[in-house]
Amino acid sequence: MTAAVAPDRMPVLYLSHGAPPLADDPVWPGELAALSAGMTRPTAILMVSAHWEEAPLALGATSTVPLIHDFWGFPERYYQVMYPAPGAPELAGQVRALLRAPGTPVQDVPDRGLDHGAYVPLAEMYPDADIPVLQMSLPTLDPRQLLEIGRRLAPLRDQGVLIVGSGFFTHNMRAISMDGSVWSALAEFDDWGRRALDAGDLDALLDFEHKAPAGLLAHPRSEHFAPLFVTLGAGADELDSQRTVIDGFWMGMAKRSIRIG
Repeated sequence: MTAAVAPDRMPVLYLSHGAPPLADDPVWPGELAALSAGMTRPTAILMVSAHWEEAPLALGATSTVPLIHDFWGFPERYYQVMYPAPGAPELAGQVRALLRAPGTPVQDVPDRGLDHGAYVPLAEMYPDADIPVLQMSLPTLDPRQLLEIGRRLAPLRDQGVLIVGSGFFTHNMRAISMDGSVWSALAEFDDWGRRALDAGDLDALLDFEHKAPAGLLAHPRSEHFAPLFVTLGAGADELDSQRTVIDGFWMGMAKRSIRIG
């Protein structure tokens, strides 16, 4: 049974974030825009992106600094994109209070801007860039540790904060396809993941590398699946409300994205 929650409690998301060309896709930007339109406007956004791994756990800029265009080989116009969202110093203080503990430091990286795992989906969801955003690093790829981090962050939801784990439901660079073809192994993993999420089977998801079909093919390295566990932790008391809000494939990758709450 879903626990009773405050009526203004924010949901929590896991987004497959795409690459800079997502903005040119005929479908995906509209799906992201519809997702944000169907939610209460957040007071702030906490992003956990696959593209920032750093330990101890780190918090990025709390003022508006330049984006990190952490990609290569794209047309110049993608490097000119800006997303000048306000910083979120109050949120940073709340995250420190929730996560800092003896032996678990939280560091600040004040010049670290948003990477494309953060700003690419946000530019479609909140194009005015007028909601404060804080990015947090992945301090580990261990699913159980990330689940616990998400659980500790969950109280932020009652303060209007949108917690977003941003990765890609499948991520194998060898499987990128310009013609839209999809490796059968990745399609099988996507279907397995959908069924595990719908069943609330945390044990299977936590051990996806061994229990999922083609787990290591879908994620030769797990950094793009890892943010899912922060999302699942932050929504742990409402897992039966989990639902897929975006699915299908893009350039051969599963773009499955979920909402809890």
